[in-house]
Order: sequence, then C-alpha cells, then structure tokens
Amino acid sequence: MRNPSQKERWMPTRVNRQTVDLSAYPDLIVLYLGMRVNHLYGIRTFFSFGRKISESVAGKPDGLLLHEPVYYSFFPMNMGMRQYWRDLPSLLAFARSEPHREWWLDFLRDSGGTGFWHETYSVKGGMEAVYDDVPKPIGFGRFAGIKRARGPMFGSAARLGRSDDSSPVLSETDLYGS
Repeated sequence: MRNPSQKERWMPTRVNRQTVDLSAYPDLIVLYLGMRVNHLYGIRTFFSFGRKISESVAGKPDGLLLHEPVYYSFFPMNMGMRQYWRDLPSLLAFARSEPHREWWLDFLRDSGGTGFWHETYSVKGGMEAVYDDVPKPIGFGRFAGIKRARGPMFGSAARLGRSDDSSPVLSETDLYGS
C-alpha cells in the first residue's frame, strides 16, 4: 500500500464550499408543506390549490422571505413547497388572513381526495407538524408517532410551545363544531 506524500494529503479542495450567515434572521421559521393525492379525483383539488397558493405568494405577503416548490414523490403524487418566514407572527398573520383562512377551513371540511401536511422548524427552537387525511405516517409521524390534533395539540403555535401566538388560525369549534 502506497503512503501518500505530505503534498497529496493537503491538496486544496475542488469543492466550492459555502455557507450563510443567518444572524439577521433570529426568528426564522422554515415551513415544509405538502399535498398528497389520495384518490384520482384528488388531482383536481391538488391543481386548484397549487394555483391559489401561487397567486397568494405572488402577492409577497409580509414576512415571506422565500417560497420554493418541492417534489416529494410522483406516485403517490405528493408535492408542495418550502417557505422561509421572517418570524412566526408574520406566518400566522398570513395564515389568519383571507383568502388563506377560508381555503383552510374549506379543505378541513372536505379534503377533496387529497391529504395535506406541514412541518415547521423554528430557529428559536421547536418543531411541529400536522397531517390531515394523510393515510400513512410521513415525516415526524414515521418515528414519533401520530396523535389527534385536539386541545393543546390543535394549533401550530401551541405545538411550537409559543404562548404569545397560541390562538390557532381556526378554532376547534370552527372545525369540529364543539
């Protein structure tokens, strides 16, 4: 076996290695969202939501730093987006605004043959997720287990442990009627 010379061991890399300084974003929120087609008729729902979301982010909501499409799988069709938000209050203000709030309520009344999920990661600490009509666990649900989103587990801010923004976009009464 050949012993490499000192020069060979310390050759400069050919990789352009870069990083970012996130110090200007102390409250950064990263949000992964996905919509999964569960039934053939869900393709229509899937494409109608895609158009609505594209239009809403084209309006550059306050606090949205970046919106990128993400393809998770083609069968079953599961596509979505990754979003970077300045902070949780900005994200929640968007989620509580119209037309987003109405879309969300309509979806939760009838998922139209699709499933929806999101996972949220906060630079301040905390992660949370919700899975609506997703037939098999994905993401956190594959290793951490699934439980009903009721009580303190109902709203995303509460699941992140944020009491300052704890009122959910929709209340349990809005969704379940009781």
